[in-house]
Amino acid sequence: MTAVLVAEDDADIRDLVAFKLAQSGYDVTMAEDGRDALTAARDQLPDIAVLDIAMPGLSGLDVCRLLRAEPATSRMLILLLTAKAQEQDVETGFDAGADDYVVKPFSPRELVTRIHALEARARR
Repeated sequence: MTAVLVAEDDADIRDLVAFKLAQSGYDVTMAEDGRDALTAARDQLPDIAVLDIAMPGLSGLDVCRLLRAEPATSRMLILLLTAKAQEQDVETGFDAGADDYVVKPFSPRELVTRIHALEARARR
């Protein structure tokens, strides 16, 4: 079973994403801020991390950069989930090492589809 870390400071969004992913067969771990996300990623080594950019402590961008810099987590699939929709924000997300970028408000179904697509590309 694919393990997914969902790091989101908004409890409603975090619970919704975790529910939809669990419903789709993923093993989900949740974190409510950047520091908890980084600790969970290092300890559990999930296959995929879904990171909100605007989190307390460490931002999702910071977490993404740190995960990419460490050998044990550098190949983890990372999807940024954020309200930041400007072209420069998207560019910054990909420059930080994200594999995909989803803007809020989002469709939970689309999010699951994008995660499936990330997995499929990673298997090639």
